[in-house]
Formats: sequence, structure tokens, C-alpha cells
Amino acid sequence: MITDNLKNIYKYNEIPNNAKNFIKNLTSEMPCGRYEIDECIYANIDAYEPKSRENCLFESHKKYIDIQILLSGKESLEYTHIDNLKIKIPYDTVRDVMFYDDSTKFVNNVVLGNENFVLLYPYEAHKPQIKITEGNVKKVVIKILCEDK
Repeated sequence: MITDNLKNIYKYNEIPNNAKNFIKNLTSEMPCGRYEIDECIYANIDAYEPKSRENCLFESHKKYIDIQILLSGKESLEYTHIDNLKIKIPYDTVRDVMFYDDSTKFVNNVVLGNENFVLLYPYEAHKPQIKITEGNVKKVVIKILCEDK
């Protein structure tokens, strides 16, 4: 996992330039929805109310790297290696996601907001949307294909 300030996004060669340019132009006023960046990269912008930790699940993906950025608000995101978890809901090939039981003690945490980002690889399970303050958040998740379709 990579976490850093957005001002440093151009330092990361593993992030394609067109994704960096999309990120550079993000604003909190952008409408929610799906944005096609190219044939291998897209972004989803969503607004929601974060949930209590107990109501969130670890998830991972097989085909896509995630870059997660909050456009407004704050939330907590926990992460760990998938080897530390047991599968709770098997892999859904259409949605490119699987969910895990929350029984690990090997958990790290990062607070999203304040112009930072996280980049998560497929082997890194993450539990997003954890409430730390009152109010809604607006988040963009950029999906970068990392295997052949």
C-alpha cells in the first residue's frame, strides 16, 4: 500500500499519467458517477455516510488497483495482507470483489481526508468507509487494470 499527500502523486511511476491528470483536476463539486479515463482505467465518485467499524467489511480485488481519495469529509480505512484473513463472501467476477471475516489482529489504519490518497494492490485487503466524524463524505475510487481481461 502507498499513502501520501496528493501533491506528491506525480512521483509514483506505477500510476499512469492520465490517471494523475484526472486526479489533478478533481474537485468536491464533481458530480457522482462513473468516469472513463481510458480502456484500462476508470473512476467512481460517490457520496455517502460512513459506517461504524462493525458494519464495514474487508474487501480485495483481483483485476484492479484502487486509488482512494476523499473529496470532502474524513473516514478511516483499515488494511492488511489478504493472507491474514478468511474469505467470507467468495470472489464476484462481475464486481471484481471478495469480502473477508474481520478476525485478524494484523491491521493497519489510515485516515483519508486532508488531501491524501491511498493506493491498494490486489493482495491488500482494505476496510473502507469507517466513520470517524459526523457527516457525509465524497470519495473517488480510481480503478487501474493490473491484469489482462
